[in-house]
Amino acid sequence: MKTIRILTLTALLATSGFFGIARAETKPAGKDIVAVASGNGSFNTLVAALKAAGLVETLQGPGPFTVFAPTDEAFAKLPKGTVEDLLKPENKAKLVAILTYHVVAGKVMAADVKTMKAKTVNGQSLNLKVAGGAVTVNNAKVVMTDVAASNGVIHVIDTVVLPK
Repeated sequence: MKTIRILTLTALLATSGFFGIARAETKPAGKDIVAVASGNGSFNTLVAALKAAGLVETLQGPGPFTVFAPTDEAFAKLPKGTVEDLLKPENKAKLVAILTYHVVAGKVMAADVKTMKAKTVNGQSLNLKVAGGAVTVNNAKVVMTDVAASNGVIHVIDTVVLPK
């Protein structure tokens, strides 16, 4: 019985695109990146930050965009009070810089990811690393790939990445 479970789990992981990374098989169904994130339930902090930064319209635009989206749990890893401070109007420029550091112009699917530097919308580069079937973006692990949207794709990360 244990062998069957292991074989089933191995087969499931092998079909996920990257060994050890969940891959979403959702269809965009006309929903843009913001709508997909809003409807998910795991990106409430990200959506609130996008609103505070005035980036909702941009990410509802034609794109295409690739968004490395931190979950609510990823935002919770930041030091206490950081998110609340970033959401203040006087910190809008800093918030915009952080959020646009999570966005790459174009649609990059998991199958196209390789170890490389990817230029973000804010002008700085992310370090993408593929090793042992796992993908990292700077110090964040990609935990789900290829969440489709009508104007791009979302790859879910477990840590907020910060620009220099």
